[in-house]
Amino acid sequence: MKPTNPQILPPERLASTRPAAELRELPELSELELTDEDVLDAMQQIPGYLDISTEDFRRIYHLAQAHASERLFQQVRAGALMRSAVEPLHPMMQAGEAARALVQQNLKSLPVIDDSHRVIGILTETNLLRCLSAGSYLELLFDAVEQASAPDAQCGQRSVAAVMTEPAITVHACAGFHEVMQAFRRHQGRSMPVVDANGRFVGMLLRKDFLHACQIEDEA
Repeated sequence: MKPTNPQILPPERLASTRPAAELRELPELSELELTDEDVLDAMQQIPGYLDISTEDFRRIYHLAQAHASERLFQQVRAGALMRSAVEPLHPMMQAGEAARALVQQNLKSLPVIDDSHRVIGILTETNLLRCLSAGSYLELLFDAVEQASAPDAQCGQRSVAAVMTEPAITVHACAGFHEVMQAFRRHQGRSMPVVDANGRFVGMLLRKDFLHACQIEDEA
């Protein structure tokens, strides 16, 4: 049985191959516990005589796995995986204008910042659907056809501050794998604002980018 190790993929290969819900199913990367049968089978496949007990073999394995995981995950930092070319929203912006900003930037959510560039909330597609009293895009489509009313007429004049979710869950640019994992598990969103040491917005970390960068390959 081969241990499953995380594979860190370079930024140019970042692309979503797994559903966002999988993040909640990822293990905490605990060590794979070896049985005596596993150890003996591995030792028998090594040519020559091994003057080592199964317990020593197991200890070496656990130490090596811990060292390898630490080395690999040193490469995973929110600041390295985030998308920095993101235009945030302002609280007094109209919701209709903010919705267009989401579409133009091809994102499912955008951070809302104050005059000091600090994140005070986040506006998501779900927030906008609730603003339109719709539970899904299909429901919204049927309502629009039946009523022939544009979204702007229903909630476009409301401010972003009145529609957004607050406070927003953020992560520091220097945050490593476990910090990012814990932050994502605290909410169901598809992205998360990244802030600097002073709490100022610097980029957005997409769940799909993080998942793919920390992809765990299943080796048969």
